[in-house]
Amino acid sequence: MIKVGVGGWTFAPWCGTFYPKGLPHARELEHASRHLTAIEINGTFYRTQSPESFRKWAAETPDGFVFSVKGHRFVTNRKRLAEAGPAVESFLGSGVLELGDKLGPLLWQLAPTKRFEPEDIDAFLRLLPKERGGRLLRHALEVRHESFVTPDLVEVLRRHAVPAVFAESEDYPAIPDPVGDFVYARLQRSREAEPEGYPPAELDLWAERARQWERGEMPAALPSLSAERPETRPRDVFVFFIAGDKVKNPLAAQALLRRL
Repeated sequence: MIKVGVGGWTFAPWCGTFYPKGLPHARELEHASRHLTAIEINGTFYRTQSPESFRKWAAETPDGFVFSVKGHRFVTNRKRLAEAGPAVESFLGSGVLELGDKLGPLLWQLAPTKRFEPEDIDAFLRLLPKERGGRLLRHALEVRHESFVTPDLVEVLRRHAVPAVFAESEDYPAIPDPVGDFVYARLQRSREAEPEGYPPAELDLWAERARQWERGEMPAALPSLSAERPETRPRDVFVFFIAGDKVKNPLAAQALLRRL
């Protein structure tokens, strides 16, 4: 499957651009989830949400819709990730699983100052459970320091079947090597001057890349870090339009969905 969406659903400038004028704030998630197929919940990075909130969000969205959930910063904003075990358990116990079948990947975003230390990253990935309460869990790691651009990172990721986020960004590295059974892309270059956030040719390109990833292929223009070819297998694909000209991100996501 290929799921496409944006980060969050509460953003005042979307009123009148993505949301119809006069739409009650309480119905914004309902509207967004019927025009997109996924949303990345970012608020969980900054504060703990209640189980009731997760249950409410799941109930407001249609069958087949998926949330990815960003792990709390108290898990990842630390010098030694190997010491994050209690924080990981606290986050997972906060109510995330109340999303039920609509729970997609858990996104663990590292601080921009966190450098690649193979043993520490390996220890952190070992802390991430593969299942909880009978439900399989998927994890994606977002790295934000250039020291992670190395084949050694791919080797660590493959040991745990945890993919790195592919970040299309001016500021953060893109890790292109597919790992595990899904791809997680965060596209961060939407532009105000473009009616749909991205030029049509770029949206065509991202649609083709999403299809290639889904088929288990490696897009030719994204050379691998590792000399060892990735396993050829179908993969689920999650594409989120994040940052850039945020006003245009829902338009970009809908334009990509039309192409898919």
